[in-house]
Amino acid sequence: MPTNFIAGPVRVRVPATSANLGPGFDALGLALGLHDDVSAEIVPTGVRVTVTGQGAGELPDDDRHLVVRSMRAAFERLDARPTGLAVECVNRIPQARGLGSSSAAIVAGVLLARALVTDGERRLDDGAVLRLAAELEGHPDNVAPCLLGGFTVAWTEPTGARAVSREVAEGVRPTVYVPTERGLTAEARAALPATVPHGDAALTAGRAALLVHAITTDPTLLLPATVDRLHQDYRAAGMPATAALVRALREAGVAAVVSGAGPTVLALSDPPEGFDPGRDWQVWRLPIDVSGARVARGRLGHAERDPVAAGRKS
Repeated sequence: MPTNFIAGPVRVRVPATSANLGPGFDALGLALGLHDDVSAEIVPTGVRVTVTGQGAGELPDDDRHLVVRSMRAAFERLDARPTGLAVECVNRIPQARGLGSSSAAIVAGVLLARALVTDGERRLDDGAVLRLAAELEGHPDNVAPCLLGGFTVAWTEPTGARAVSREVAEGVRPTVYVPTERGLTAEARAALPATVPHGDAALTAGRAALLVHAITTDPTLLLPATVDRLHQDYRAAGMPATAALVRALREAGVAAVVSGAGPTVLALSDPPEGFDPGRDWQVWRLPIDVSGARVARGRLGHAERDPVAAGRKS
């Protein structure tokens, strides 16, 4: 084994995330207490990937897997060339639902590669990890909370992505409504117009600023703070059930938004007693993940290998 790699496996736990949060398009994100656990180690030859839980039997088991592709990108930045890779994924984040499954895979891959290189943390610091992950994902709004935890504000400068994390106020209580149907970010982005009216842009910018205050300081303002005119209405025709549920929750006084590109719905305040979204939705009350991605040495433990062991659902 090359001397610049550590002996033995490393593992990482990465949280689900919800991006945009209404008006914070491509900028605001929230880490949620539902996690994927991934481990990796250098092997003499080849690439093998095992997947348990979400995506099992569907996701690639070779170099095409997003975790492996992200590891390869990080190894390239580190000028490291592993002989082979063995990767184990225990997935709990639903695939293609707007809960950051691809960002979790990307962050996991980059962090695992860095951890497998003896001086990886020195050569690829946290800022560089964020920049690379955002580059691989195409935007930083999901990878930022996945890395940092909590509520994040992310932006992109000429040198790449940057982000800050802020503590979430106690009254913010996320509930996600997860449908059986899937959505594709590329299709959701294709529904967006090239321009929007100036008034809509100005209103949404104001609400995004208010949302930073509401989610960190005064959750009583969450309902007006989550008004959006940049993306959700344009995407509604492609996911009518999602749009209808957002509308029903908001009419009931709940600060509900489309989670990322959908079709999951995120409510930041409690739904009224007895609210029934219908049988097509799984309702999960999730804590906020305040730690972000966590790396450790060794193989996945028994609890980590349980595909329902992380996160709280109801």
